Amino acid sequence: MNPHTQAALLIERLYLRNPRSVAAARQFTRDTLRTWGRPERDGDVSLCVSELTTNALRYGVPRGRGYLLRLLAFDETVRIEVHDSGPGLSRMLEQPPGRGLTLVGALADAWGVLPRAPGKAVWCEFRGPGC
Repeated sequence: MNPHTQAALLIERLYLRNPRSVAAARQFTRDTLRTWGRPERDGDVSLCVSELTTNALRYGVPRGRGYLLRLLAFDETVRIEVHDSGPGLSRMLEQPPGRGLTLVGALADAWGVLPRAPGKAVWCEFRGPGC
């Protein structure tokens, strides 16, 4: 580990399958970024949280379940992860991204999808001073 690397910050919140959870996740993200002293790309990060959580609700969260929003900060990076328990990893990798993920790709410095058992985690990162 690089001695100049600061400790990672991590916070998670579980949301039920409910359309109102998108606004709650967005506000939770804004509040967390302010608490961490990393508000510089607050608008872009919040918009990407909206897109990722909306996609999780539409395509990844089976009835009766929820999704996990994980926020991480380390060095000059903020990482957003949305974990769901539904199918869809192969569909995401085989097709061009939809409008929401195209927007995430334009705003974030990197994004991707990782398999989980069950489900997947869709993530994006914001890098640079203040992140």
